[in-house]
Amino acid sequence: MAQPMKIRASLKGDVADVKVLMNHVMETGTRKDAKTGQLVPAHYITNVTCEVGGKPVMDAQWGGGISKNPYLAFRVSGAKKGDKVVVSWVDNTGDKSTADATVG
Repeated sequence: MAQPMKIRASLKGDVADVKVLMNHVMETGTRKDAKTGQLVPAHYITNVTCEVGGKPVMDAQWGGGISKNPYLAFRVSGAKKGDKVVVSWVDNTGDKSTADATVG
């Protein structure tokens, strides 16, 4: 099961500054386990989406090159105080996570 994400969204004028910390192992599938010598299976986020105020603002395709517990920051113009920010991801094993925050 996916661990929760941490999201912060602050407003400066009409631009929302969104910061997201995602909890995920992000294994590439090329690292060997130190004890067994076996390859650790690939397990990484493949798709990240974001909506602000009910409108899609981002759809990112990721791969195994992203670090463990990825941090994502972006800005969205036209946001208003109280808009709901929803961030979702899906990984290569089918695991999913969604979290939301309110623009403040």
